[in-house]
Amino acid sequence: MSSHPPSHRPACALPFTQPFAELGDAFSRVVRPQGVPAPRLCLVSLDAARLLAVDATPHESADAQGWAELFSGNQPPPGCDPICTVYAGHQFGAWAGQLGDGRTHLLGVVPAPDSSQNGGYAHWEVQIKGAGRTPYSRHGDGRAVLRSSIREFLCSEAMWHLGIPTTRALCLVASPLPVARERMETAAVVTRLAPGFIRFGHFEHFAYTGQLMALRTLTDWTIAQFYPECSQAANPALELLKAVVRRTAHLMAQWQCVGFIHGVMNTDNMSILGWTLDYGPFAFMDGFDPDHTPNTTDRFGRYAWARQPGIARWNLMALAQALLPLIGQPQSAIDAVEGFNATFSNSMRDLLQRKLGLGDVRPGDDELVDRWLAAMAESRADWTLAFRLLAQLSTIPGGPVPAAFQSVFATRPEGMRAWIVDYRVRLQANESTDAERRASMDAVNPRFVLRHHLAQHAIARAESGDFAAAQDLMDVLRHPYAEQPGRDMFAAAPPQDADAPALSCSS
Repeated sequence: MSSHPPSHRPACALPFTQPFAELGDAFSRVVRPQGVPAPRLCLVSLDAARLLAVDATPHESADAQGWAELFSGNQPPPGCDPICTVYAGHQFGAWAGQLGDGRTHLLGVVPAPDSSQNGGYAHWEVQIKGAGRTPYSRHGDGRAVLRSSIREFLCSEAMWHLGIPTTRALCLVASPLPVARERMETAAVVTRLAPGFIRFGHFEHFAYTGQLMALRTLTDWTIAQFYPECSQAANPALELLKAVVRRTAHLMAQWQCVGFIHGVMNTDNMSILGWTLDYGPFAFMDGFDPDHTPNTTDRFGRYAWARQPGIARWNLMALAQALLPLIGQPQSAIDAVEGFNATFSNSMRDLLQRKLGLGDVRPGDDELVDRWLAAMAESRADWTLAFRLLAQLSTIPGGPVPAAFQSVFATRPEGMRAWIVDYRVRLQANESTDAERRASMDAVNPRFVLRHHLAQHAIARAESGDFAAAQDLMDVLRHPYAEQPGRDMFAAAPPQDADAPALSCSS
């Protein structure tokens, strides 16, 4: 019997397998990671570690160096060859041709001890990002820098605790290896988990290169692994498309309602699972500007907050085009994607009803919601604070308005003052008390999100060798809906002199 029970086994004992490699050389290649010199385990998500039933405190044990070697790519898992997969994609609306895992290696697949923790799937795929060049790196170096790795580590875990489907971050390994970006930086490798990393672009690759047998193989494999309910349909590929449309529509509503801006919604960054994938130039909205994008590369605002749902639909149409040789009926594929609008709208309305504490939908609610968003945009009100503080408003007609709430709308208060009168009237129709309404609103309106200035502070400290700020920030983000007394600085809007999020795709 092993001396390590399943919940405390060392990372090197993980039972990796590589089922995707069995599809053949057309889909992936075995690639040994280059690794990094002097790897140091710097951050670990204890929540993610439990998902694999591995030692949850490696950085406090003798196994720390074993983690650093395994999850830097220096020492691949025994008996399982890492692979890199090929895919293609549309980037900023233009066909980019063949792409692929240019800086990620799939270490392998591990059974999920508790499938209720990952959407009911039976396994986790374990992928390292930044461990060196691959056959798909093109002109890149296959590296990730500490700055971007910390952002991905923090945001993927923050999104999960917000209740939004996303890849997870297991750990971050840093290295003194110099990496050239806009400036000289140091390397890092982040380990991320998901039931699968199949992207829209995987299907596009085989469709656009005319590899229709491979396209069918990939589709059948995806259905068997992630959408078995589609296998019995008369047209499994069409049912797969419909399922992806539904999941993506719900995901977009969740993004919009927490003010999350992905920043680079290319088809190769869209997950077939409807999960959030690839954290590059992302941001959470501070002052509400529907046209804001944090991506400096996005000169025309293609991936701004307000355009994300439309871009998701565009990407789903690209997926439909890729699946068309299997679906066979163009109108059926179009109709499947057209279902996005209704699903997104219904999901968005349901979430906004809850965020505003409106309860069951009543006539006039849609107009009330639209006026709220318009007043927020007019004042550039802080997205997270405005929703959170709104719960403190009493239903008493003409009653006082909390000073903190007023300050969020200080620049243009007129629209909000008029709106509050009608909002209070509407709340009178609910049967709940103010205390009950506040509790329900606080359960869907986070107090804490990964604000850019907080991430930048953690990064600056980490670049000087101190990861305590990143660890503290992650601890706060694990409980985004709780009050967490004494943590007010993590909930505050950015200082007036703080730099706005302006990130390149190298981020």
